[in-house]
Amino acid sequence: MIVSQNEKAVRFRALHEGQGAFVIPNPWDVGSARILAGLGFQALATSSAASASALGRRDGDLTREEALAHARLIVNATDLPVSADLEKGFGDDARSRGGNNPACG
Repeated sequence: MIVSQNEKAVRFRALHEGQGAFVIPNPWDVGSARILAGLGFQALATSSAASASALGRRDGDLTREEALAHARLIVNATDLPVSADLEKGFGDDARSRGGNNPACG
């Protein structure tokens, strides 16, 4: 079943608006994302450290393109909503970070 980005966003918002807290684990690759989905988690979150480690790098050493490509792999691995850890938006101010939002979609 293919779930649209809009449907994922609605489900993610509902998790935040629900009663109590929810647990959101950090997969480091496609396999771990699928395992976590199979265990019943309702959402996933990328981790900059996990993404870098999966690529044999240190946290903070991925380029914007590498981080987005890795996040896309996680997003496409399951039908769950995913929150992306994109460091500080790959920019030092709002103007330089502003161009990153369209690249995330």
